[in-house]
Amino acid sequence: MKVLLGKDAEKFLKGLPLAKSFLVKDSKELDKNRRYPVVMKIISPQAIHKTEIKGVQTADTKREAQDIINNFMKTIKSKRIKLTGILVQEHVKGREFIVGVKKDPTFGHVIMFGAGGIFVESLKDVTFRVCPISDSDADSMLADLKNQWLISGARGQKPIKAKLLKQVLVKVSKLPQKNKRIQELDINPLIANEKEAKIADVRIVLS
Repeated sequence: MKVLLGKDAEKFLKGLPLAKSFLVKDSKELDKNRRYPVVMKIISPQAIHKTEIKGVQTADTKREAQDIINNFMKTIKSKRIKLTGILVQEHVKGREFIVGVKKDPTFGHVIMFGAGGIFVESLKDVTFRVCPISDSDADSMLADLKNQWLISGARGQKPIKAKLLKQVLVKVSKLPQKNKRIQELDINPLIANEKEAKIADVRIVLS
C-alpha cells in the first residue's frame, strides 16, 4: 500500500477544482505568496490526522504565517515527524463536505458523500453509491443528507451552488476506472459556497 498526500495526491485529481496552494520547507519561501489569509498544513505520512497535532492553522498576515511555521517545526521535532513540507493554501470560505471512495470486496468501488470538516464525527450524515454515478445519482446523494441546511443555508445564509458539488461527485466516482490501484480516496473538506466548490484536502491509498 502507498499513501499519497498533498501535492502528490492532487495529481490524481486533474480536472477537479482544487484550492490554490504551494509547498514550502521554511518561512523564507513564504515570499511566493502575496495574498492572505491562508491555511497552513503540516504534510507528512506520519501526520494523516493533522488536526490532532494542531497541524492546521490559519494565518491572516505573513508575520502570522512565519510564527505558525516556527511552531510547526517545534511540533515536528518533538513528535519526530518526517516532514514532506508545509502546504500554504488559499483560504476558501463555505460549508464543508466529505467525499470518499473505497474498494468494497462485494460491490467494488463505492463513493461516499456527507457532512465534512468538524461535522464528520458529530453529525455522521453520509450516503453511499456504487461507482461510477450519474448526474441523477448525484442529485439523490445530495437529497439523502439529513442536514439539508448545509446545502440550502440556515439563518439567512445563502444556498451553496449545488451544481458544482454534483459535478465533483460524478468526476470523483469515475476516478477508479482511470486509476485501478485506488483503494481509498478521502476528500475532506470539500468547501462549497454560493459561487464555488473547492477541494481543500485529499488523501489517496494505492494498492
